[in-house]
Amino acid sequence: MRFTTIGLLPIIALTFNATGHAAQQAVRAPQTPASAGSATAASLSTGYVIGAADMLSIVFWRDKEMSADVTVRPDGKISLPLLNEINAAGSTPEELRVRLLEAASKFVEDPDVTVVVREIRSRVVYITGNVAKPSMYPMIGEMTVLQLISVAGGLLEYADSKHIVVNRTENGKQQYLKFNYKDVVGQKRSTDNVALKPGDTVVVP
Repeated sequence: MRFTTIGLLPIIALTFNATGHAAQQAVRAPQTPASAGSATAASLSTGYVIGAADMLSIVFWRDKEMSADVTVRPDGKISLPLLNEINAAGSTPEELRVRLLEAASKFVEDPDVTVVVREIRSRVVYITGNVAKPSMYPMIGEMTVLQLISVAGGLLEYADSKHIVVNRTENGKQQYLKFNYKDVVGQKRSTDNVALKPGDTVVVP
């Protein structure tokens, strides 16, 4: 797997072709002021579940009129020429590919489709404050606070490493989880190194 940074947010493409095998590659990221680094904390897996706001490329070989770049709507569906509305959220790219094949087989003979996750927007976390590269980062799999700090280039010299906070909103209520970097690294408070959830913001004072 190869990661490419072009701007603030590394974007990973997950491609499924007609054989059902996954091919992974980096794709162009939106231009933003800062660099997000050359590595992410979690590897892209074939089990990635598509969510609302994710950007997909649906490519039908030999049937370009059916191909489109689409964004998953809040209701979890995408709209495609001829096929109309297809449920996408909650499915892996491979599951969506199979669903598209079934739908397209009613209109074309032996359809061949590729599903590409171009931008992961449904699963992102944020880190701000005294780190080398404060930014928004995609969550490909599970990511801990320590891993996010590493992806963001580490703490700056004057960061208050003992009073890092994870801001989280659950069921409409704000939560503040404390994180002591030195204690976690020194294996004194490993419980502070919680698994992040989409939408979490890590604040490094």
